[in-house]
Amino acid sequence: MTENAELTEPIRSRIVAVANQKGGVGKTTTALNVATSLALEGRQVLLVDVDPQGNLTSGVGLKGQRAEGGTTYEALLSEHPGDVYILPTRVDNLSLMPADRNLTGAEIELVPLADRERRLQRVLEPLRARFEFIFIDCPPSLGLLTLNALVAADAVLIPLHCEYFALEGLADLVGTMRRVRGGLNPSLDIEGVLLTMYDDRTNLGQLVARDVRDFFKEKVFNTIIPRNVRLGEAPSHGTPGVLYDSKSRGAAAYMALAKELVSRHAA
Repeated sequence: MTENAELTEPIRSRIVAVANQKGGVGKTTTALNVATSLALEGRQVLLVDVDPQGNLTSGVGLKGQRAEGGTTYEALLSEHPGDVYILPTRVDNLSLMPADRNLTGAEIELVPLADRERRLQRVLEPLRARFEFIFIDCPPSLGLLTLNALVAADAVLIPLHCEYFALEGLADLVGTMRRVRGGLNPSLDIEGVLLTMYDDRTNLGQLVARDVRDFFKEKVFNTIIPRNVRLGEAPSHGTPGVLYDSKSRGAAAYMALAKELVSRHAA
């Protein structure tokens, strides 16, 4: 398939962890906007917030909201089926498993539990039949919450800020992925590396993009997310950037990324 493949083509259900232990690289913005872009094209999509900051939950205007069974915190620690932790959003076809500050305690409370690394996998696997894409927004760390996401996921989408220290710390993430493949999730793959906050007016941005492509080769998405004020404004309105200003460069980039993502897995 080419990257222009239609978003309506069938694909197998896919769970994607959006991860990078470096903060401020666009993880939440990416999860929110690519998921919304797919939902707008008729895909059934679930967002899973496993960051105690709850920025993903705020980004869809559901800050402080709880599903029937509670939040991701309760999902990780209880035995109820995953459906009871899901909320509808204002976007058709887009659902959310919300998070709040209680999730901070999960890092400690998961430690004594059996199969502590597989708690999120247990919740999400039954949901594959309902959703075509499940995006997990990870915290900026490599603790138990991120480990649960990596074990549950088919692949990892790595947003990478186009700055001087872009590759710093990535060795830790790749090393963690290697260990997860070694014992907990042998099929875990890199979904793709996404260049974010790109400024084509600077030599630095161009140099970083070149270095990242040299390092990750074909794993780097063709789509690049530009530095865009409208994407930054959108969360304060509880609205995804692709809806807040659908004509902005950032919105256009995330719609293009959604098409590229589907083209990689279309049947």
